[in-house]
Amino acid sequence: MTSALDSASANASPASLHAPEVDTHPAHRPQRLTLAGRRITLAPLDPKKHAVALYHGSNGEPERERVWTWLFDGPYATLQDFRASLETKARSEDPLFFAVIDNATGRALGYQTLMRFDAANRVVEVGNVMYTPALQRTAGATEAQYLFASYVFDTLGVRRYEWKCNALNAPSRRAAERLGFAFEGIFRQHMVVKGRNRDTAWYAMLDGEWPARKAAFERWLRLDNFDDAGRQRQSLAGIRSRDAA
Repeated sequence: MTSALDSASANASPASLHAPEVDTHPAHRPQRLTLAGRRITLAPLDPKKHAVALYHGSNGEPERERVWTWLFDGPYATLQDFRASLETKARSEDPLFFAVIDNATGRALGYQTLMRFDAANRVVEVGNVMYTPALQRTAGATEAQYLFASYVFDTLGVRRYEWKCNALNAPSRRAAERLGFAFEGIFRQHMVVKGRNRDTAWYAMLDGEWPARKAAFERWLRLDNFDDAGRQRQSLAGIRSRDAA
C-alpha cells in the first residue's frame, strides 16, 4: 500500500531529496597550547603546577565538594589521590584537559576539556568542566568558555560544537543556554554515573551561529560592561536578544 508520503517522495525533484553539500575537508585537531584572555588563561593541565590549588579549591569542605556532584569522579580524600587523577588526565589526548588560570593571581581555579573530537565531521564537545567556587558565576568563567568556542570555530574549523550534561543538572543547562548553545533533546538512560542513571541533555552551537555568538561574547566581556563592583551592566542573553531583534 502506497502512502501519501511515498507518493510525495516519488513526485519530488531529485535535488529536493538530497541534503546540502558540505566541504569535506577535516577539522584541525585540538592541540596542547595556551589560550590567553583578559581575565583568565587556559593552559595545558599540569599536575606539578595546578594540583595543589585545584585540590584545595574543590575538596575538604561540603561547599567545595559540590563541584563534583555531576562529574564522573571526585571528590578526593587526599592530595595524593587527586594528583594521581590529574596525572592521568594530563596524559589524555581525548579528552584534552586545560587548566583555567586566574591572570591576577596565577592560581588554577578549575579545568575544562575538548573531547569526542571527530575530524571528518568537524565536531567537538566541551566537557569535564570543573570550576571551583572561586571561579563559578564570574566573568572569568564566561571568558573561559568564550576562549574555547573561539578556538574551535576560528582555529580548528569545526561545524558543530557540543555541550552535554545530566538532564537533572539545572545549573549546567542554564549555562549552556546562556552561552548560546541550542537545546536538542534528551537521551534517556544514556549512562550510569556513580551508580545512578543519567539521562543526558544535548546542546549544540553551529558554525553559522558563531559570528553572532562571538560578537555578543565580546561585547559582554568588555570592561565597560561592568561597574566598579564587577557587576554586569548588560546580560549576555540580553545582548544576544537585542542583536537578534
